[in-house]
Amino acid sequence: MTSRAVKAPSRAGSLALVGGGLALDFCNTSSGRGTDRHLEHLQTPSDVLTWACHAAIVDELSVARLRAVLDENQKLATRFLKRALELREAVYQLTAALVRNEPADQTIINVIAANHAACLSKGRLVTDQGAFGWTWTIDDAPEEIILGPITSSAVAIITAADRARLKRCEGHNCGWLFLDTTKSNNRVWCEMEPCGNRAKQSRRRHSRLRGEP
Repeated sequence: MTSRAVKAPSRAGSLALVGGGLALDFCNTSSGRGTDRHLEHLQTPSDVLTWACHAAIVDELSVARLRAVLDENQKLATRFLKRALELREAVYQLTAALVRNEPADQTIINVIAANHAACLSKGRLVTDQGAFGWTWTIDDAPEEIILGPITSSAVAIITAADRARLKRCEGHNCGWLFLDTTKSNNRVWCEMEPCGNRAKQSRRRHSRLRGEP
């Protein structure tokens, strides 16, 4: 089923970060995929930057510099948004397949792999107090400074995470992805509020309609 995103203001700067991993939180910048309540919060390149700051990929000063770079180069800005959305949907589709215990589509895997390789090619592996990590600069990699950490997170999740703990929220018109870190591995909702509470209210309404106490 295809869907068109409902026109609504972006909440990129205030979305709950409950995925348990940067790449999963990135996937959760859209909800209700395949329904008539599909919400898209990355509507513009600026929205991507707003979310990246909210998710602590970059700070406010870096966001201001990146906005200036994208404002001066509309071709770059258009490409950046397209890359971000293509990467997000590839990670979402692959992770959702893992949740369903279905075979992964190699085409989708290739999208993630290509983005990861492209980001690493423009980054530097550095060490800080014994810890290693990749870093990018705005001058050399204005797109990759945002997408690089996301691709690294995606690769780590799909290659190292316990697949039994990868889940998709069962809330109505939600579909957010998350890594269940509860001891009992019985988490069902992205958040109890609103998805869990909505489900409880729906069950109560149905019970009343059936005449149950």
